[in-house]
Amino acid sequence: MRIGELSQRTGVHTRMLRYYEEQDLLHPERAGNGYRDYPPSAVRRVQQIRGLLDSGLTTEIIRRILPFLDGPGKIHLHPKCLTPELAGLLEAEAARIQQRIDCLTRNRDAIHAYLAAVRDLRT
Repeated sequence: MRIGELSQRTGVHTRMLRYYEEQDLLHPERAGNGYRDYPPSAVRRVQQIRGLLDSGLTTEIIRRILPFLDGPGKIHLHPKCLTPELAGLLEAEAARIQQRIDCLTRNRDAIHAYLAAVRDLRT
């Protein structure tokens, strides 16, 4: 499929799909006319990339772990994946995500407290 169809099927703009290719996250074939040609599996791959980006991972980390992901929640640990460097990157990323979760939890709790106070004023 061409880039426009992949964009339609995933809801990801063509500029972003080109960026994923620049970041070595997608690897389309090239037709004789130079157009990108994506396999049907690219739809799932783009959805997976979006999910990883939405979870806060960087494109560098995604590029490193993407070959070992089989699907949502499935990881094939290949010996090449198990490096101290990658483990360190993932540990740092997990700590950063936990900080975001803690911050979001505090914000959510503050909003709930505010809403409770507003409700008490109404009664």
